[in-house]
Amino acid sequence: MKGTLASVQVGQPQHYGTEGAPAKLDQPWHTSFFRAPSAEPRWLFTTHLEGNEQADKRNHGTLDQAVLLYAAANYELWQAELGRDDMGAGGFGENFTVTELSEATVCIGDIYAIGDAVIEVTGPRYPCWKISQRWGIADLTDRVAATGRTGWYAQVRHEGQIAPGAAITLVERPYADITIGAINACAHGHNRDRDQVRTLMASPALDDFWRNVIARQLRSATATSPET
Repeated sequence: MKGTLASVQVGQPQHYGTEGAPAKLDQPWHTSFFRAPSAEPRWLFTTHLEGNEQADKRNHGTLDQAVLLYAAANYELWQAELGRDDMGAGGFGENFTVTELSEATVCIGDIYAIGDAVIEVTGPRYPCWKISQRWGIADLTDRVAATGRTGWYAQVRHEGQIAPGAAITLVERPYADITIGAINACAHGHNRDRDQVRTLMASPALDDFWRNVIARQLRSATATSPET
């Protein structure tokens, strides 16, 4: 499997106001969510992409979240659904916008070579309020969860230089049956097949965060079942 690194984005923490934002999104914020495309080659460190810095290091910026990837094809869908032609590369805060890869095709634990670097997929991005805040659309975060167009995180297995246009080549796939989409479906309550959910929960590929999220969904589904 191959993809292409269509665009690379970096950002630094900045303060932003909320002019024109919906009433529920009227709080000022400090964020590096607004990441701009960069055409120059950059070094991908174990901890971060050169030139990029996380504003919220309490909830982001761990080694498992060194870079965020997002499928370019998702933007075409958002543009059509929301009538927002201005949605494009970097619009969801990702470092790497990629083609030929998506939540439906990428698996947790996948190892990819990009330029001189090697990354490992660690899990989906859990949609947060910043997505709605960025675009001034109150229900956008919920739509991201509902559609599964979340993007995914990766850790850096081998540092190296990357640049837009680089091929993304699958090197190893230890968990071919656990796509990012499958995790999203279980985590956000779209997969109601309890046997499939429990199989996913038993996988060593799933970290404690996602295991707890899915466990909450299981408990919620059981509590609301007509059989209980």
